[in-house]
Amino acid sequence: MWIKHKRIWSWIAVITLIASGFAGTSRASAAKNLPSLGTHAQAAALIDVTSGRLLYSSHGDDELRIASLTKIMTAIVAIEHGKLDSEVKVSKNAFGKEGSSIYLKLGEEMTLENMLYGLMLRSGNDAATAIAEHVGGSVEGFVYLMNEKARMLGLSHSHFMNPHGLDEEGHYSSANDLAKLTAYALHNPVFKEIVKTPTKKVPNPNESWDYKWDNKNKMLRLYEGADGVKTGYTKKAFRCLVSSATRNGQQLVAVTLNDGDDWNDHGRMLDYGFEYYPLKQLTEKGESVQGQDLVVSQTFQYPFADGEEAQVNKKLVLYPEAEEGAPDLRFGLRGKIEVSLKGEKIGEIPVYRKGSVLPERTASGTAAEQTMAPVHQSNWGQWFSVVMKRLLQPGA
Repeated sequence: MWIKHKRIWSWIAVITLIASGFAGTSRASAAKNLPSLGTHAQAAALIDVTSGRLLYSSHGDDELRIASLTKIMTAIVAIEHGKLDSEVKVSKNAFGKEGSSIYLKLGEEMTLENMLYGLMLRSGNDAATAIAEHVGGSVEGFVYLMNEKARMLGLSHSHFMNPHGLDEEGHYSSANDLAKLTAYALHNPVFKEIVKTPTKKVPNPNESWDYKWDNKNKMLRLYEGADGVKTGYTKKAFRCLVSSATRNGQQLVAVTLNDGDDWNDHGRMLDYGFEYYPLKQLTEKGESVQGQDLVVSQTFQYPFADGEEAQVNKKLVLYPEAEEGAPDLRFGLRGKIEVSLKGEKIGEIPVYRKGSVLPERTASGTAAEQTMAPVHQSNWGQWFSVVMKRLLQPGA
């Protein structure tokens, strides 16, 4: 029995090891001899969504007010913890919340999914409060979930005090943290669909006409390929913006905090990333490992500046073989390929014995399909559940 349990926990450790390879955010240093990039922002960052590589950062770890960019965290926490078809009831606390609003009525009910559109397209503070109370049981309970998510994602320069972003002591984030958070959130198909939506109509239970919400994010109209994400402003935070765009299968996220010329700066930042850091494919799912009876389980893509790809090193690390006659509790997993750039690890790719059933795709129809990008929590949980059920079957 102990041997069986020991092997189960060994497999859990292996899964955790693989997950760490997916969830890691690479901060490989930028290549030299690239044109300089500047903005009017107090802090700025540019990240590749597929790999999590920071392509540009200026005062990226400075802890600053972030206004309604807070709602990026609010949205992803609500999507992961709430039921989209559940009815959210507007409380007295949410009704008439100061600042930007979608003008919800006291006692009004709306599905969580529709309210998320009001949150992200129109930046409704009333929606943010109602969502927080519905998902977290209270605003305080939801804020706890926000800070736990920040901790899990390694956002060490972020702390949340509310779900809407109104100025409050102890409520802050950084350009780098917001870039990482948004790259993570964009792997969630619900979040991705919401933030790229130009206009949304939602049933209005109190009137004969529907709500119609136009997205405040002008980047969706100004920049070719733009597909998100969120605007923000308060008198203390000033103009804040997170934008995303996809070209040639590559998605980038730009962040600026306190930037009076944000629309133009974001266009220049995104242009810079697409031109100087194109996404390149290093491996394809199912391809053979040279000289081994093994195949790679994931397509691996990474953005490289000119000349960087030649500096990539791949190292095959094999796990110890199972005891003779023992069941293969790794289901064909035999090791990993560690990928490094200029001596810094940028990812790892699990390798399996040929003929093994490889893990299913963790994303679909996105720029991050089958890559080393972060695994969405629900997909990871489903895979883990399947593995555990198989392990615990009689005779396993």
